[in-house]
Amino acid sequence: MAATTARRGDRARRARLGTAAVIETIVAPEDLRDCVASRLGSGYRPLTLVGTDDRAAGEGFAIHPVLLGPGGATLAMRAPLDRNAPRYPSLVPIAPGFHWDEREAQDLLGIVPEGHPDPRRLVLRAEWPPGHYPLRKDFRPDQIPPLPRDDSFDGHVVGGHEVTEVPVGPIHAGIIEPGHFRFSTVGESILHLDAQLFYTHRGLEKIVEGHDPLRALAVAERCCAACTVSHAAAFSLACEDAAEVTASPRGAWGRAVLLEMERLYNHVGDAGNMCSGGAFAVGAMTGARLKETVQRALDRLTGHRFGRGALVPGGLRRDIPMEVCTEIRRSLGAWRARIGDFRDLVLGSDGFVDRMRRTGVLSAQAVRDLGGVGVLARAAGVDVDLRRDRSYSPYDHLSVHVPTQSAGDAEARFLQRIAEALETLEILRQLLDAPPAGPIAAPVPTAEHPGAIGLGAVESPRGACVHWLRLDGSGAIDRLRIRSASFANWPIVPLAAPGNLVPDFPMINKSFELCYACCDR
Repeated sequence: MAATTARRGDRARRARLGTAAVIETIVAPEDLRDCVASRLGSGYRPLTLVGTDDRAAGEGFAIHPVLLGPGGATLAMRAPLDRNAPRYPSLVPIAPGFHWDEREAQDLLGIVPEGHPDPRRLVLRAEWPPGHYPLRKDFRPDQIPPLPRDDSFDGHVVGGHEVTEVPVGPIHAGIIEPGHFRFSTVGESILHLDAQLFYTHRGLEKIVEGHDPLRALAVAERCCAACTVSHAAAFSLACEDAAEVTASPRGAWGRAVLLEMERLYNHVGDAGNMCSGGAFAVGAMTGARLKETVQRALDRLTGHRFGRGALVPGGLRRDIPMEVCTEIRRSLGAWRARIGDFRDLVLGSDGFVDRMRRTGVLSAQAVRDLGGVGVLARAAGVDVDLRRDRSYSPYDHLSVHVPTQSAGDAEARFLQRIAEALETLEILRQLLDAPPAGPIAAPVPTAEHPGAIGLGAVESPRGACVHWLRLDGSGAIDRLRIRSASFANWPIVPLAAPGNLVPDFPMINKSFELCYACCDR
């Protein structure tokens, strides 16, 4: 997706890279909402939204909404903004899926979405001094004075007789990362939930500025351990897009094998974690054993239990051992049987099924309105999957069946994970039965494409993982925006809490099993 030269009123530039059509155009800020609304009415949906500081190029700031349309068409808009007072009409009234994206750009770049229905800070804490924006090019950390402690919670308050606030976190009993949940309850019944994350934000998008793509990849894939391969693949695809090349056939094949292995261990492990949230210990341990089996196989494929360091732009860092692939191919039948036994074990517990059923319900309409992705969406009957909707090699040559559920409750999310795990075994069979020969990677000459923009999007275990990047004049990273599936889905989780009991929330939360680290990037 090379940088556009189109101006408002000109025909949008079209390019075809792989199987995903990319359309890009420049839009005046005052016309942006109408342009996005017209596309949403034509079947497009939010994919990512990026803020940029372009003052070094003699311009101001800019906001870049990206939409995914029918047939994989990708519409990327750029709205130039004033360098002294960057602001634009908020897109949230027509595209609620950009809710957190706009608040984050306001916190980190000072780009104001006028008319946003909830303009509270998202990433920055209350004690952060105004006027300091970490993603601006002229930001210097040493300019920030020592910050006073401020434990206030800028959340919505529910008033009324016998309404109680129950604070949970940010430090939890389990081995998880920090997140604060503020419940408004009457007795044990939840009326409202406010979730606050971003306690350990690492500034990864700032760290990679000025680094070459290979060095930046080492940072990007460390965004989240459980989504390592997904982030590495999305970043690599973005680099390939910017350089107008595609991965080698064997590199794309190996990338897909690792993506499906990552999906498999996450799904069986997350299904087991749901059992942990409902005090069903034998189910939790069964899921953990299945996850361990797959992670050990992934370790043999890549030298790392999470697949870290296996991918590069253009394909693979090193070839996948074919003898290990053969062993995995022979194990697929046994893995299928074990997953089936796990499903039967859980569904055979009437007490645990009763805990899941009609608990944490999300409607399909709420998921569509807020741009939900992955298991969260498909368990509510919203049929979205980037492997099919914006197909990338080699998925464009595979048979990919996307299962869905309809109930939208915790039980549906458990069943969805099991169904997807079984489908992943079928995709692995297709891949392992037809490994291509040839080089493991193709050259990706980013230095030959100064100023180019690239978009990489893959279906991670939790949904759409999107990396948007822009190169500087030397082919290094000028701007990287990471939008994980967890970032898209966390704003939806509070909708599943009202009407449930406080003791049910651990299982509701684990039925989504979203990453904290993917937000604290």
